[in-house]
Amino acid sequence: TPGQQTGLGTVVAYDESLDQNPDSIDAGYGLPNLYPGLPGSVLHLPGALLAVEAHMINRAALPISPATCRPVYPHQYLRVNTVFGVAHNAGLRTAWSDKHPAYDVVNGSGGVHVDDLFTPEINSSVTDPTLPGGPGDDWTKNNRDTQFYDGIKVTAILNEIRGWDHSGTVRVGTPALFGMNFQSVSTAEKLPESPINGVEQRGGYVRRGGAWVPGPVLRDALGFVDRSIGRMVSTLRERHLLDSTTVILSAKHGQSPIETTALKRIDDGVILDALDAAWMAHGHSGQLVAAASDDDSMYIWLTDRSANAVRFARSFLLHFGQPASAGAATDYAGNPIGFHASGLSRVAWGPAFFGVHAGDDRVPDLVGIVQHGVVYTGGTSKIAEHGGAGVQDRHVPILVMGRGYGHMSVQTQVETTQIAPTILRQLGLSPWRLQSVRMQHTAVLPH
Repeated sequence: TPGQQTGLGTVVAYDESLDQNPDSIDAGYGLPNLYPGLPGSVLHLPGALLAVEAHMINRAALPISPATCRPVYPHQYLRVNTVFGVAHNAGLRTAWSDKHPAYDVVNGSGGVHVDDLFTPEINSSVTDPTLPGGPGDDWTKNNRDTQFYDGIKVTAILNEIRGWDHSGTVRVGTPALFGMNFQSVSTAEKLPESPINGVEQRGGYVRRGGAWVPGPVLRDALGFVDRSIGRMVSTLRERHLLDSTTVILSAKHGQSPIETTALKRIDDGVILDALDAAWMAHGHSGQLVAAASDDDSMYIWLTDRSANAVRFARSFLLHFGQPASAGAATDYAGNPIGFHASGLSRVAWGPAFFGVHAGDDRVPDLVGIVQHGVVYTGGTSKIAEHGGAGVQDRHVPILVMGRGYGHMSVQTQVETTQIAPTILRQLGLSPWRLQSVRMQHTAVLPH
């Protein structure tokens, strides 16, 4: 309650941990005959935000606002509106399909802005979790399973193109703004191997002709996505909508490293435990690390946010290392390797790195920029990750297709943040209706 605040805040995790039942693809909504009826049964999940929040998100797992003592739903956490909010408020129908119910965050601040939100849980069990033996692997452990999962969302998009809601049962008209997230390429880049037609094949990239190119699993995933987008384009053409539709294809992030020879998997738990131990050995009571998020980057929040504590943590991280004999790191083949400087090339102060004021309580105290190839993970189940500042993480393509564009390759650097204002321009709406555009002066894509 107010008046009893520690000042440390809490971990805000808007992912599968918020599901009513994270083991079920319906996130605990309670659809009957769910697994025998896949893929069609899950299409009957609700698309209304209030239903998603009431029946798929576990209210007890939400963070609590210290100002109101009330749970904070994902879309309430954003400080700004989204492209869906601008379009919805202009009277246009909106729809989106993504991988977690918690991704209702796309609604943005201010309420319900995605009219049809379809979010089957990707980190749920591929098999019926109520059967003897309990939940099995989730949809990301086998790339063909990921493709099957993505295919359900593709069906939802095809239904929407044809003028129905995502379930294909209610006639609502084709949305003005809609789309989906594919996970197939992401998991194909991260899995060391995955079966294709029952035969294990290599994930990620392989070296051929002096260059690193997609391996068999990644080629298979790219082919699936290509065919899926082709089905969408064909359906738009059948509905006489292609000439009035702009299709934008991009990625939220890439994965690093592409070169498997550069891979260095480090157990970040070893590093964080050592940092806490060093802090307490210097006479401090309690742990220094309040929270951390580490993939191929390191974001750390401290229990002591003073300048002295930040300097201590930064110095420790840059001097901590382990020999191969410690077993805290492995290469691509699973062989133990050593590491130095915690696997980092530099450690930045969070507010300066993100360009915000020091009092912003959402910003980590420290941001670790990894040495190329470092992935923080225990075990050997990943060969790549994202979240960092490297070229392979941040350099992604943007493809825009629509009537009158012709064939043009734009070589100037652009940002994925420019996609949203470009969408609004295409819809005949002012990009300046986006609060983030006004704050950051984000331009539309060139040409």
